[in-house]
Amino acid sequence: MLSNHDVVREVSRLARPQPDRPGRLWLEDLLALPADFDLGTRRARAAALLMFALPGGAYVYQGEELGLPEVEDLPDGVRQDPVFEQTGRARRGRDGCRVPLPWSGGEPPYGFSPAGADAPWLPQPATWACLTAAAQDGHPDSMLNLYRRALRLRRKLPALGDGRVEWLPSPAGGLVFARPPDFLCLVKVSADPIALPARTTTVLASGPLAADGRVPADTTVWLSAAAPASPGGR
Repeated sequence: MLSNHDVVREVSRLARPQPDRPGRLWLEDLLALPADFDLGTRRARAAALLMFALPGGAYVYQGEELGLPEVEDLPDGVRQDPVFEQTGRARRGRDGCRVPLPWSGGEPPYGFSPAGADAPWLPQPATWACLTAAAQDGHPDSMLNLYRRALRLRRKLPALGDGRVEWLPSPAGGLVFARPPDFLCLVKVSADPIALPARTTTVLASGPLAADGRVPADTTVWLSAAAPASPGGR
């Protein structure tokens, strides 16, 4: 899993400078750090393809498939998490990842509740209009459609789901593993782009490849080793 109802959403975690060890799961760990949410989204897309390429069950927390960030500025008066009061309001709690999902429309409640109903228990940000399920549905490169493509392939490809992982030699700042019989996953996390392995075909990428077909930072690529290389494909 990438997230759950107890930790800051991964888009917001990954938008910040990354520590050398796991951590920064609470909002207080992040607020003082500079945030680049475009970068966080790019990294979250790459992390999703990494997760789906690993063996075993994959758990998607509601809103991951929309690329929702943490709601970091909830007013104190609407907070519901007992942690907020139990810590003398020192910790803002976990409400920022529990805000109701945006389904459709251009303003709250984004189709979450019918017209005339009471407002949801936690307010949704005005900035979520472009992240609704309806807004992302028709955009092939949206986070929602990346999840759909990845899940369809996970059901279709014999290599994915249960089975073995074979760790392969990896370039600096990269991670490469194989899933027999013919699947490769390449994750690039540092700045210098790397070339795709020889004799592979791109099945799915979390983001655009470089003009020369190399894999840039913060990108995961799924590859088939069963056909000649096609570096620029997606």
